[in-house]
This record gives sequence, C-alpha cells and structure tokens, in this order.
Amino acid sequence: MSQTTRVITQAEAGQRLDKFLPVLDSQHSRSRWQQLIQQHFVLVNDQPVKPSYQLEVGDVISFLPFPILDIALQPEAIPLKIVYEDEDCLVVNKPQGMVVHPSIGHATGTLVHALLHHCKDLSGLNGEKRPGIVHRLDKDTSGLMVVAKHDVAHRHLAEQLQAHTMARAYTALVRGVIKETTGKIIAPIGRDPDDRVAMDVVADGKHAQTRFEVIQRFHHHTLIHCHLATGRTHQIRVHMAFIQHPIESDPLYQPQKHPLHRYGQLLHAHRLTFVHPSSGKTLSFDAPLPDYFEKIIKKLSL
Repeated sequence: MSQTTRVITQAEAGQRLDKFLPVLDSQHSRSRWQQLIQQHFVLVNDQPVKPSYQLEVGDVISFLPFPILDIALQPEAIPLKIVYEDEDCLVVNKPQGMVVHPSIGHATGTLVHALLHHCKDLSGLNGEKRPGIVHRLDKDTSGLMVVAKHDVAHRHLAEQLQAHTMARAYTALVRGVIKETTGKIIAPIGRDPDDRVAMDVVADGKHAQTRFEVIQRFHHHTLIHCHLATGRTHQIRVHMAFIQHPIESDPLYQPQKHPLHRYGQLLHAHRLTFVHPSSGKTLSFDAPLPDYFEKIIKKLSL
C-alpha cells in the first residue's frame, strides 16, 4: 500500500490514536494497530507517536506501507448458525462482529476458520484464504450468506451474483424520518478520494442501484428494507448516507457521539434467494433480526 494520509477534523479530535484507527479501518484490530504504531508504520505529523497519543485538530496521520504477514489457515471450533446445508452449499447466518475471511489484523476467529472446522471440503475459486466464499458481508453487518462446497457450485452461484439474479434483502435502521414509502437510489460508487478505507458516491464510480421500502417510522429514525440491484462495497451504507439517512450507529459513514448500538451499524441481511446449483430449484431463506436489533426497535416504538 502506498503512503496515504488522513487529516483530523474537529469531531475526531480528542480521541486516542489506537482507538480511532480501528473505527477508521475495521479490517485491523486495535492490537494490530498498536503494533503498527509502535513499529512506526503510522506517523502523526511525520513523527512517530505512542498508541495513546491524543489526536488534535489538523493532525495529519500518515500510513506507510504495512508489512505483509503470512496468515496460516487452521480450522477453529467456532459455533455457526447453519440455516441450510447439503452436499453443494450451505447458508449461514453470520453474527455481527465476525470477519468473513482472514486478513492482516484478523488472522483468527473468522467465518472461514469456522467453516474449515465444520466442512471437510470448500471451493477454492476465491483463493486459499477465502475458501467457499461466494459473497461477503461487512464485519459489523449480520445476516445470511451462501457458501460453496465445491468449484462447480461456486461457479453457478457466482454467475447468479454477477447477473444480479441472486436476490439479497436487508433490514436497516436509518437516522431521520423518510417521507416516501419507497425509493430507488441510483448513484455510482467508488473509492473515497479523501479516505482510503471508505467508499463514496463519485462521478467515475461503478454503477450502483439500491431500492428501499419503509417498514416503520419513529420520532427520529426509519426502519427500512433494502434490495440490491448491484453489489458494490458498502453499497447500502454509502447510498443511505448519500440521501442524508445514514444507517444508525455506522462508525465509518456517520460517526455518532451517542449511537444506539456501540458495536456497529444496524444492518442485517434478512433474506437470501438463489437457484440451487444442482437441483435448479429456487431456494429462499429468512433470518430474523438479532436480539439487540429487536430490542432497539422496541425501545424506539415506546
């Protein structure tokens, strides 16, 4: 990774550097960020600092090329919520906080590690670090994912994903009251030129389309269902922030001093529909909202 920078704003000032960075880039754990700071791969105003450094307005954080770590995959006995399974594929309900595949900062405890313990065979089309993974969910997004057990099934599922015939529906709690009953957001998404970890609506981005419908309105929030016509990185999070209705508790696209949920965005992949790679039958699965999500909805309904 080439050197990039981030300028600290008024809203970000006062935080410890090692607490700010995991929010900026959740692909690295706090302990991993502390290592990188101590090893001088992260500088503030071109100077090495301690992980406990208190950020000030105008500070420039520089990121030097990080060292590449060899991540060895070992099965781990991590509980999985299996919604469906046969000899071709399985559908899992991923919890919030679980990273899908290993990366620097997340060498253990991922969905892939759990899958390797559960299954003897997984497809290898996505590489040895992402066996079986057809599509992803962000670490703090919960919900349904389909996993391929062999390459033929993987190709079949990946083709559906690319053709947008694999239907994925999400439940999200967004800030603000949406007046419209339904809506469609068509806005190109690409890398945020000012933030290396974030995406944004940019003129030269890739076509992206999200459809939403209002399920329930509250005093300062709206519960919606979102349907993806495309599958860009962070698509729902970016599109809802773009129309000034960011997802509640999203630490990247709408940092909040007092979020309703301190463990990440309230976004859940509640429905998944695809054609089975062997039988040709259309399968559809639903996953209820996690308990913490339900409790927040009930509180808002009072």
